[in-house]
Parts: sequence; C-alpha cells; structure tokens
Amino acid sequence: MYKIINKKKRIVTIVADTIGKIVTFPLRLFRKQSPIHPEQTKTICVIRTAYIGDVVMTLPLLPALKQIFPDAHISVLTSTAAAPLLFNNPYVDKILPYDPFWFYQTSLKTWLSFIKRLRHHHFDLVIESRADIREIAMIVYWMKARHTVSYDVGGGGYLLTDVVPYPGLTHKVDYHLNIARFLGGGKNSKKGTIYPTPAEHDTVTALLAQKGVQAPYIAIHPGSRVKLKCWFHDRFSKLCDMLSANYDMNIVLLGSREEQSLLDSIQTLAQQDLVIICGEMNIRELAVTLEGASVFVCNDSAPMHIAAAMNTPTVAIFGPSKSKETAPYDVRCEIVEKYFPCRHDCDENTCHNLVEYHGCLEQITVSDVLKAVDTLLRE
Repeated sequence: MYKIINKKKRIVTIVADTIGKIVTFPLRLFRKQSPIHPEQTKTICVIRTAYIGDVVMTLPLLPALKQIFPDAHISVLTSTAAAPLLFNNPYVDKILPYDPFWFYQTSLKTWLSFIKRLRHHHFDLVIESRADIREIAMIVYWMKARHTVSYDVGGGGYLLTDVVPYPGLTHKVDYHLNIARFLGGGKNSKKGTIYPTPAEHDTVTALLAQKGVQAPYIAIHPGSRVKLKCWFHDRFSKLCDMLSANYDMNIVLLGSREEQSLLDSIQTLAQQDLVIICGEMNIRELAVTLEGASVFVCNDSAPMHIAAAMNTPTVAIFGPSKSKETAPYDVRCEIVEKYFPCRHDCDENTCHNLVEYHGCLEQITVSDVLKAVDTLLRE
C-alpha cells in the first residue's frame, strides 16, 4: 500500500515504482538477504531531512538504536535547519547536514557533490525513516550500505535490503520506533529530547530579562510552515487579551523573522502589551524558551514538537492535519480540534471542503482554546 494522500504524488510514485521494479528485477534476482547482527553493525546512518517537526519526532529512534547497537557509531543525515537540534545529543556521533533538492531550493550539482562525499563513509546500516522513494533512490541507494531499512509505503521498497512491515496509521513517533522494534529493540526506549547547553540557558535567561519576562509565563506561537494549519490572527489576539486578564503572567509571542507581520498584526488588535520575540533566537534557544513556559499555545507546527520534546504542557490547535499522527507526544497536552470527515484525507495544502471552507479551524473558538489553557494550568 502507499501512504500518500496527494493523488498526483501517489500516481507519480506508482508509475516510478513500477518502472523501477522492472528495471532492477534482474539485479534483485541475485541479491542475497542476510540478517542484521548487532555485533557486526559498527556504523549506522539515520536519514530524516524533511521537516523540522518530523526530525524532532525521529529523536526517540536514536536511544532505541543505541540499545540495540551499543557499540555502533550513529550518524544522522538531516536538513541544515534541523541539524542544530542534534547538537550535544549523547546518542549522535556525527551530523551530516544536507538539503535535498526535492524538498528545498538546492541544485542537482549540490546533490552530486554530497553523494560523492557520502560514499566515503561506508555504513553498515542505513535507516531511511520517512519512507520516501526520492530519499531511497537518490540517497540510500548510492550509499551502498550492507543493510538498508525503511518502510515500503512511499515507494522504493525494491531498492532496500530490509522492508519494515507497515503498522497502519499511528503516531509518527511510534512509526519511527517501530523501525527499532523491527531491528530487535525499542521496547523500553527513552523519550527523544533536545539537549541545551548551560550557555544557551544563560542566553535565553538574559534575553527574557531584557524583555521584562520572568517565570511563570505563557508562550504562544501563532504560525506554521503550512499556512492552512494556522488558526486566525484575530482570535489569537483575543486569546492573548483573555489570558492577560485571567492570569498574572507575561504573554510571550514567538516567531521567526518571516513571521514578524503576523505577530505585529496580533499586537495591533490586542488591548494588552504583549512581549514579542521575533527572529531574536535560534532554534535551540527557542527550545530553552519553551522549556521554561508554564503553557505553550500553538498550531500543528515544528515548535509544537520541540515543546513536547522539552516536556512543556501544550495546547495544540489542529485544523486539517491529523492529531493521531502528529499530536504532542508523551507530554501533558490539550488538543483543540473539530471533527470534519474531510480531515482524514486532507493533503493540508489546499482545502477541498466546498460546503464549509476551512471549517475545521473556523469552528474553533477563543473559548475552546482558553478552556484548554485553563485545564493545563489547573493541573
């Protein structure tokens, strides 16, 4: 089966898969299958390049692999934006940053250069955690590892030495941990987290003090990489006013430099002065800031997963995306969502509900979100 919702992508993948199977059939006839022995596996590479939130949900796989392969050197191949999240991680020996041209605006020439460098590493085991035919065909295949492992739900399974059985729709963290279970471990795996340094804690403490912020505070991130996932800025503004009225806490609006206009529009409509931190911290400092928040309010986004990794109580607003797959994992949270049948097969980029456009978010009220915040603060 193919776990691809977008119809055009699914058709293209099926066609590419069919051609690939035909072309590689003679080679696969002579390919020998051999078991993966932990004592013989000395070098491992885990691949997850897109996107930051998905990389965070891959983190629990790393300690699980260390349990299975305690003597192995573990590398992680990820995007340049996500790479800092792996700094100081005790389960990562090497970070290989790369932005593939099928996800990011890079060139074929850059890919050729990267593959040339990558082939010098000689990995015993390569795990492609996304299950994407492009990753498998354009990266994994060229690494010539002894064992290559992934699911076969996004195409390219015929290029792997070992295919992980698909468990069905589940949370993405469990989807990744199931790979460890397939390899013989992962039953008592540790929670994936980000490991800030003392210097990063000091930097954030100084920045918050400069803004006049002391704990406790409520953090809010109103953006998302996918615009269709964003709750409305005027409702975020009303929420900020109600939180300010109900709680003696600073309300801290967080955003990237590209989200400056969004934060400004929320402040313009708000009756209270809000603390705005926009483009003033890197992704690791964002993790520290979220770690210190009493509650974090957000859309389905990368910061939501970072907050979960830092054990921050989170109110997550879900529209077109599926909370069953991407809700904050293993942390106190409140999911605010409305039932719409079309959410089950929504590609999250275009709303196809002709009866109630964007209804999954339109029906979420300020009171719904405020009630969720109240619940977490009472706990």
